[in-house]
Amino acid sequence: MNVLGLIAEYNPFHLGHRYHLKKSKQVTGSNYSVAVMSGSFVQRGEPSFVDKWTKAKMAIDNGVDLVIELPFMFSIQSAESFAFGAIKLLHSLNIINYVAFGNEEAEMDILEHIAQILVKEPDCFKQYLRKYLNMGYSFPVARSYALKRFSERCISKMEDFRNVENILKMPNNILAIEYLKSLKRLNSDIRPVSIQRIGSNYGDIELDGAIASATGIRNSILKDGIDSIEKHVPSATYRHLIDYISKYQQFNSLDNYDQIIHYILNTIDKNILIDMIDMEPGLENRFIEQSSRYKDINHLIQAISTRRYPRTRIQRILVHLMAKLTKSIFDELSVHHPLYIRVLGANNNGFLILNRIKENSTVPIITKFANYRNYNNMYLNKMISMDKISTDLYFMGLNTTKPYIGMDYYTTPYILTK
Repeated sequence: MNVLGLIAEYNPFHLGHRYHLKKSKQVTGSNYSVAVMSGSFVQRGEPSFVDKWTKAKMAIDNGVDLVIELPFMFSIQSAESFAFGAIKLLHSLNIINYVAFGNEEAEMDILEHIAQILVKEPDCFKQYLRKYLNMGYSFPVARSYALKRFSERCISKMEDFRNVENILKMPNNILAIEYLKSLKRLNSDIRPVSIQRIGSNYGDIELDGAIASATGIRNSILKDGIDSIEKHVPSATYRHLIDYISKYQQFNSLDNYDQIIHYILNTIDKNILIDMIDMEPGLENRFIEQSSRYKDINHLIQAISTRRYPRTRIQRILVHLMAKLTKSIFDELSVHHPLYIRVLGANNNGFLILNRIKENSTVPIITKFANYRNYNNMYLNKMISMDKISTDLYFMGLNTTKPYIGMDYYTTPYILTK
């Protein structure tokens, strides 16, 4: 059994994802695929456009064999923690041969070289990193500048780093490097494969070309209606989007959490705010001060954001606040990850993969949510409870007349048998 691992958000699953799946299987010769997918919230610090079960349906109907959920506490983190949580989960399955990721820089050797430096963190590099952080740059930007200076002053093979700034400007390249770092730290046997991204760039807001970005697809739906994207997504994706909007009447966004966020910021104990992940001394004051000035969530985020604290970081902090995910909780639970394998969807091949996982991994497989109580593991209970909180929080944002609380208990994995 040659098994391909994927790490995705499928927000929503589009033609680029389908190309990536097909090309990855072709390059690796894999005949089975497992996707570790973010659930109710995504790495940018936003609720998923559609719920996690709808995303799993899209993935399975478009050819992924097994979809497992990346625990919420990793899906809503910086690129480094997001990547480590996903890679460690794939690694724990003990059956994955390859992990394939898309990026904008096809030269794997350069990405590997950068990842190796970031794992070892030579003193020369750390000095430059501290310098740029002290100048007020965000961590990703400071790291990019530090790598460039490191290549100029501290190593002889400068040709390998000729495009380091451009490489690290691309979100998919950043994630690719973090995946490589995680594989090295785990000393994993999983082999990384780089697939050149085609079509629109990540974050492009227009439906340009044959393959549009997820951002462009979401924006087009909100602006021009769901019919506007029919030709830009697989038919299965379009069908599931229609079903979703028919059921919930709207797609989710951070705008739907205005009142919740302002209530929390106006009532929270400052010491709890300080304990939020990604919070730094003094930043908590910006949250408190600006929340009294701006009632619109987008204006609030814009007012808090700076060169050092980019928008996505602020958004993640707001989601952490709503879910009460603190540094203390994350530090306590992350060292024990992975604690479970949460199945969101599978086809016939997916069941064969699950059987192999049972034979090779000691991590419990959870297909029925309530069964997590059968495991006498305090850390498992705490981590999966965070998933439940995030799911409930997701459906609160939809403002439906029917309450959708406890959906983890009532919703079964999507099974495709044919």
